[in-house]
Amino acid sequence: MRSNRFPVAQDTPVNWRVLRALLPYLLEFRQRVALALLCLIAAKLASVGLPFVLKHTVDTLNVDTTQQALLVAPLALVVAYGVLRFANVLFGEIRDTLFGRVTERAMRRLGLQVFKHLHALELDYHLNRQTGGLSRDMERGTSGVGFLMRFMVFNIGPTLFEITLVVSLLFYHYGYTFAVVILLSVISYVVYSMKATDWRTRYVRQVNLADSTTNSRAIDSLLNYETVKYFNNEDFEAQRYDDNLAEWEQARRKNRLSLFVLNGGQALIIAISMTVMMGLAAMGVARGEMTIGDFVLINAFTMQLFMPLNFLGFVYREIRGALANIENLFNILALTPKVADQPDATALSPKAGSIRFENVSFAYHPERPVLQDVTFQIQPGERVAVVGESGSGKSTLVKLLFRFYDVSAGRILIDQQDIRDVTQQSLRQAIAMVPQDTVLFNDTIFENIRYGRADASDAEVERAIQLAHLAPFIASLPEGANTKVGERGLKLSGGEKQRVAIARAILKGAPILVFDEATSSLDSHAEHHILSAIREIASGHTSLNIAHRLSTIVDADRILVMQQGKLVEQGTHTQLLANNGAYAHLWHKQHQAKQEN
Repeated sequence: MRSNRFPVAQDTPVNWRVLRALLPYLLEFRQRVALALLCLIAAKLASVGLPFVLKHTVDTLNVDTTQQALLVAPLALVVAYGVLRFANVLFGEIRDTLFGRVTERAMRRLGLQVFKHLHALELDYHLNRQTGGLSRDMERGTSGVGFLMRFMVFNIGPTLFEITLVVSLLFYHYGYTFAVVILLSVISYVVYSMKATDWRTRYVRQVNLADSTTNSRAIDSLLNYETVKYFNNEDFEAQRYDDNLAEWEQARRKNRLSLFVLNGGQALIIAISMTVMMGLAAMGVARGEMTIGDFVLINAFTMQLFMPLNFLGFVYREIRGALANIENLFNILALTPKVADQPDATALSPKAGSIRFENVSFAYHPERPVLQDVTFQIQPGERVAVVGESGSGKSTLVKLLFRFYDVSAGRILIDQQDIRDVTQQSLRQAIAMVPQDTVLFNDTIFENIRYGRADASDAEVERAIQLAHLAPFIASLPEGANTKVGERGLKLSGGEKQRVAIARAILKGAPILVFDEATSSLDSHAEHHILSAIREIASGHTSLNIAHRLSTIVDADRILVMQQGKLVEQGTHTQLLANNGAYAHLWHKQHQAKQEN
């Protein structure tokens, strides 16, 4: 059995080019960003002014002066201190409010772009994806955009600005000693934080990978709830999930220990730096070179500088993780759809609705061909059925017609237009589909039918319900057409889901109808009514019916017989029986099996 262990998370360098990719989202609101930056500068200037007001307040109170001066001067300085403190907070709040919309709009734009891109990717990608892991990547990526744009602009930038300002002021007022200590402390702190964070990034990636894989396991198991029950595999699923959780627990433990090393080193650098700064200031006061106010100013500057710097360590760690998450998001956007519209693609103009497969060959994998040199024509308004053993390539014909894949050789034409030369949207708009495995949205029956044409009126939906012979079933439900079908339509039987799919196809009103085993889940009574409905709605339409039960297509205008990826026979039911070939063999085989049952 395949191992449940997670793949090893690779410690890859951070892609800083992600910032360039985010720039267009940031510049959508240029004026807001400019105002936010002005508020940022104003807030930092107010912040840097606070220690100077504090210094003068202390020095004023410390000198021998008149009673009036003791009342007026400190009071003015205290008021100034309060004003600066309020201005610092106020400008910060205005900054965050202005930039909040920029961040939220960027998250919305990018999230929508990824969502659209996922729908543009080919079927093969979606057959191999892990839905739970993909949803987590999207969630973490869009959240990472918000975090990165907020903290990169309003934490790292302002902190570097404040460090530069403080170092310059210390150098100007107190000489190079204090400035050098602060500068060396900052450099040591930043270098250590970056090195330690780079070292522990592998553990962060392992946690993210474990989180995604565990989530995928849970979603996959819950989506297959009935299968788990059929085979009594609740304990097996629980064990596999617990194995994933154990890996997640171990990854979290390693991540926590690495965080301890990082935080401990940062705390040590801060403690040493503050001790040295306070020691130098105390010696300056003792020698009479500095006042008590200077001592307070140095202390205030050091505390004020290391508070955001300490936060900067957290921000850097989070930005590192955010960049990795955003990179995953942009990696999705970088995927090129294998099936894409031509640059000069035009809209399909279906007229009569003829379909032609011309020398079509196709293989999902080069070493295993599925279709080999298949050629046939479906005339406008003709009802054509395709039959054959499992694996003969019947359903692949439908996937190629919808252009979920491109043909390996040959071409497919609708009304003499190569489907590779038209837009995929216009191509699929011209075809209505009733799939073998109908998957419904977790919504009402009525809205699931309306999905066939989102702008359809209630009366049109009701008409589709009647034509699909769904009315008696809907009438038997307590909530009628407003009954919720559950996730993937699990509350409905297979036959009920197929009738919903047929009603949906009817509502679409496309000139070409495709039925892929459309009656495979129906009993004989329901099948009779559905076949009547299919014949009724297919009248005047070109229809292609992929069938397993030959009794459902005996009245087709023409029957195509597939065998090992090749078209071996075609004709009417009577003609093919008279030929005594592959179709006759299938017919007698099914007839015999029916008699034995």
